[in-house]
Amino acid sequence: MNSVLAATSYVLVHVPDMVLHNGSTQTTEQAANPESAYLKALPAHIRSYEDALCYAPNQTYIGSITPEELSVREQPWYPNPLNEAERFGRYGEIMPQDEFLLLLQICDVFDLVYLSRDFVSTTKPSLAKHPLMRSENLDRIKEGIDEDQIAHAVKHEHALGLYHLGQLVGYIKPAHDVDINLTAHVVHENLVSKASSVLSLLHLIHSSGLNTEEIDYVIDCSEEACGDMNQRGGGNFAKAAAEIAGLSNATGCDIRAFCAAPAHAMVLAASLVKAGTFKKVIVTSGGSTAKLGMNAKSHVKKEMPVLEDVLGGFAALVIQNDGINPEIDLDLIGRHTVGTGSSPQAVITSLVLSPLEKGGMKIADIDKYAAEMQNPDITKPAGAGDVPQSNFKMIAALAVKSGEIERGELNSFILKHGMPGWAPTQGHIPSGAPYLGFARQDILDGIIKTAMIIGKGSLFLGRMTNLFDGISFVLRTNRGLAAPQQGISKTEVRGLIAEALRNFANSLSDSAGGEHA
Repeated sequence: MNSVLAATSYVLVHVPDMVLHNGSTQTTEQAANPESAYLKALPAHIRSYEDALCYAPNQTYIGSITPEELSVREQPWYPNPLNEAERFGRYGEIMPQDEFLLLLQICDVFDLVYLSRDFVSTTKPSLAKHPLMRSENLDRIKEGIDEDQIAHAVKHEHALGLYHLGQLVGYIKPAHDVDINLTAHVVHENLVSKASSVLSLLHLIHSSGLNTEEIDYVIDCSEEACGDMNQRGGGNFAKAAAEIAGLSNATGCDIRAFCAAPAHAMVLAASLVKAGTFKKVIVTSGGSTAKLGMNAKSHVKKEMPVLEDVLGGFAALVIQNDGINPEIDLDLIGRHTVGTGSSPQAVITSLVLSPLEKGGMKIADIDKYAAEMQNPDITKPAGAGDVPQSNFKMIAALAVKSGEIERGELNSFILKHGMPGWAPTQGHIPSGAPYLGFARQDILDGIIKTAMIIGKGSLFLGRMTNLFDGISFVLRTNRGLAAPQQGISKTEVRGLIAEALRNFANSLSDSAGGEHA
């Protein structure tokens, strides 16, 4: 029987100072043109935590607003904030930067993160009030060091500064003297991914009511790669995050496929559970510092706030079929193969039409599609258009070409089967995964029966191949547990054997008697 999606969690972390100091657009600009007008103008376009909290797409990401509610709000969304918003939503939270810096230290097991004494004393009481922070987590936070020690490490010891509200409040030191894979910059990227994944795991554990010892396996599907000079991408983020989250009975591994990784990871998790290899598997991911402020030049140029100021994270729980939760239908898997080709039509055909035709279904039989759910507030000013709508148009066009709908029905198809994008441009984070929580709930509530999650990736970015990547799967209403086969007791078995032996003995007796006669 198919495995099921039993729970999800979603977190954002507002990190404005990391936009300035750690986003790849900003770090490359600093290296190439440190006196650029862009860098000078950028700080004036950074949002406050309150602004990020009241931003409608962010509240959608954590489940406080549904995609349907977001779709009727006036666009662009950034000039029209919510009147009020809460930190915690149905699926997770939006964590402020100061508390996240402490979480970085909680996740550091090699004494690489140092924070100032004043910063720790000011911020730790706030994190201690967090409903998911256990005493063993908080005990990992050190008292802190003097500010002059921090300044010296950043200036003279190749440490990477940690900032809050423009102030230097700590640093991350290199993990090796000469290994470029263990520089402070790389360690910071990896710790940020790990910590945001840990936060996602904590919310998933809480919302699902799981006993942490029940989790057998964890799959991380982020975009970072940790290792040393001998194994650059050795991993294992999954096990590292599971350790801090208290999943003591779990093992796990990392899955990497650029933006398509979450969909690949979900298919693998569902397969492992269906096969009986593991009973409960979590797919998780943290955020990427490199993507912070990725399109900020366009935003600054258009006098907008920098909207790529949050890290994204999510987690999903896959378990054996319980007869209730939505099934992950492994008979309906779309694959972008090596020979598929890179044209948009070829990609959508392989991921949408081919698996549905194999299952005897039509494109319109899927109630909702989710692919590349990037927030258009971010992408449109940068010239990339509305990415989710582009995907829905291609799916609708394929339905027209297949003869399912008329050309005049194209827009109504998009309205019915699509949705607005709300995810931050964190690479892998938008790739279908943001809709898992809403899809699960809508299926449970009977609002929809099916949803297709589509992951697409750009493998050519690694300069190893020119290929694209993609995989899709279908969530559907649980069709119920199969009726158990009627078994028989040991006593009944013994009786059947005894009866068979008696019949055999009688047949021998009859045969012998006949021969004698």
